[in-house]
Amino acid sequence: MTVPLTEAAGGAGADPGGVLDDVRGFTESEIAPHAEEWDQNERLPPKLLTRIGELGLWAPFLPAGLGGAGMTWATLGRVHEEIGRGCSSVRSFLTVHTMVTWTVQRWGTDGQRERWLPRLATGELLGAFCLTEPDSGSDASAAGTVAERVASGWVINGEKKWMTAGQVAGLLLVFCRTEGNMSAFLVPADTPGVEITPITGVMGTRASMLARIVLRDVTVGPDALVGPPGWAAATVMTGALDLGRYSVACGSVGILQACLDACVAYTSRRTVRDGRLSELQLIRRKISDMVVSGRAARLLCAEAGRLKDADDPATIMATWVAKYHASTAASAAASDAVQIHGANGFSAAYPAARLYRDAKVAEVIEGSTELQQLTIAEEAYREVAR
Repeated sequence: MTVPLTEAAGGAGADPGGVLDDVRGFTESEIAPHAEEWDQNERLPPKLLTRIGELGLWAPFLPAGLGGAGMTWATLGRVHEEIGRGCSSVRSFLTVHTMVTWTVQRWGTDGQRERWLPRLATGELLGAFCLTEPDSGSDASAAGTVAERVASGWVINGEKKWMTAGQVAGLLLVFCRTEGNMSAFLVPADTPGVEITPITGVMGTRASMLARIVLRDVTVGPDALVGPPGWAAATVMTGALDLGRYSVACGSVGILQACLDACVAYTSRRTVRDGRLSELQLIRRKISDMVVSGRAARLLCAEAGRLKDADDPATIMATWVAKYHASTAASAAASDAVQIHGANGFSAAYPAARLYRDAKVAEVIEGSTELQQLTIAEEAYREVAR
């Protein structure tokens, strides 16, 4: 039984066509019961990835003519929240696939859309967002991967690390330096010269099938380039990262919900002295903090989604704010969940430990907490100066 954080005002709690009920049922029956197993195995089963495609959840934001359902961004955020409540690794797959698919839809040529979108929509082909470098992280100004122009197109050399879904992705969106500026290329994973090595033993989102991807003299045609050369930093990368940030924010609300559910269930049956844990005032304080933080986080995500649907540039900052609050609140709630569960909070028999590890990941990816603090404060100073 899910303990409701809220049904957000302004229509954010609406469920068009019952899609959220369907996703909630899918999460509770086919994701949440297996999340610990997948976390221990450090991979997601192929049948789950196929099932996501059968439900039309890989890219439902695409228009119906391109294989999607024309889903609004506000509703997609709620979908990613529900999936994130069950398993953050599954949500992370949806996050990067959304970033790649949206890039092809928004910035791709007609030929690129025709070639890639039908397969991305069904999940027959999964996408990986290849930005992070081993030595410079996601700093676009320091990318070590380079693409050089040749008669047949481009030759790419470099290395990417921490690529979510990299072990199974069929299409890589690779960011490279071209003559000093950032460009983006669509590279099939089976292209000669692409070497994929699984990364295991990570702390959180352990089933997200991370990979190190090395590109050695990888030759692609001119049709692999997304947009003009040297054009990707302020367009492709910025737009895709905004959507990734939005998905992580919504997924963090899901973590908050999972923490609340787990703690209410645990304290309702766990006894201490002559009563239940749920009767202790300090326990109730922690539960209250989860409820309030979760309601605020969901409202912030709803606002970011509403602005995206309105094509309002203010969605960029709204998404920064939502991700900052939701990820830090999820980390706090997960920490309290471990504390409430006591020694059981360190056991794989309970979800608290996994939620704690996954929440910490959300504070790092798609813009760290510290980067968000700098960005949000800078916007505050700009607004005062206007």
